[in-house]
Amino acid sequence: MMQGRGLARIVLIAAVIAGASYLYVVANHVSGPLAVTWKGAGVALLAVYAALLARNADGWLIALVMAFGAIGDVLLDAQGLLEGAVAFLVGHIVAIILYLRNRRSILALSQKWLATLVLPLAVLTAVWSVPIESRPIVGIYTGFVAAMAAAAWISRFPRYRTGIGAMMFVASDLLIFARMGPLAGEAWVSFAIWGLYFGGQLLIVLGVTQTLANEDPARLSARPDCGY
Repeated sequence: MMQGRGLARIVLIAAVIAGASYLYVVANHVSGPLAVTWKGAGVALLAVYAALLARNADGWLIALVMAFGAIGDVLLDAQGLLEGAVAFLVGHIVAIILYLRNRRSILALSQKWLATLVLPLAVLTAVWSVPIESRPIVGIYTGFVAAMAAAAWISRFPRYRTGIGAMMFVASDLLIFARMGPLAGEAWVSFAIWGLYFGGQLLIVLGVTQTLANEDPARLSARPDCGY
C-alpha cells in the first residue's frame, strides 16, 4: 500500500509538470503530434494517479472521469471539436454519477442557491458568446458541464478542492466559447483556458482521492459528509 502511494505521488508530480509545462505549447503555438501528446499527458497522468489509489467504485469512477478528459484533450486537436466534446460529455456524465452517489446530507441555503443557479447562468453566458447557429449545441453541452459542477458542489467532497475545481472547469469552457465571440483575438484567453482547465482537473482529483483515502473503510457505506 505504501509503495503504491509512493508511486502515485510520483505520477502526480509528473502530471503537474506535464500540465504546467503545456503553457509553453500555448505560448509558442506549437502544433503537431508532440503538442497533441503533450496536451493529453497531464490529465492522462491524473487518471493514472487516481487509478493507483482506487480502492472502491468511487475511486475508479474518478479515474474514469480523468481518462475521458485526457481523451477529450487529444481528440480536440487530433480529430476535431465534436469528437473532443463527445469524450468530455461522457466524462461529465460519469462525474455526475460519482457526485450524486456522494451527495451531502445537509446543505446550507447559499450552497443550494449556487448549485441551482450555476446551470442557467452558465448556459446563458455560453449561448450569448457564440454565433446563433452554434447556440443549440453549445447550450446543451454547457448544460452538462454546469450540471457536473453543481453536482460536485453538493457532493461530500471538499468544496475548496473538488467544488472549486469543477467551477474552474465551467469557467474554462465559457472562455472557450467567449473566444469565438467577444474575446476573439485576445492573447491571454488561451493561457486562462488551460490554467483554469488543468488547475480545475487537478483540484477535482485531489479532493476526491484524498477524501476516499482518508476514510475509515468500516464507514464507507455510511458516506459521512466531508468538510471544506
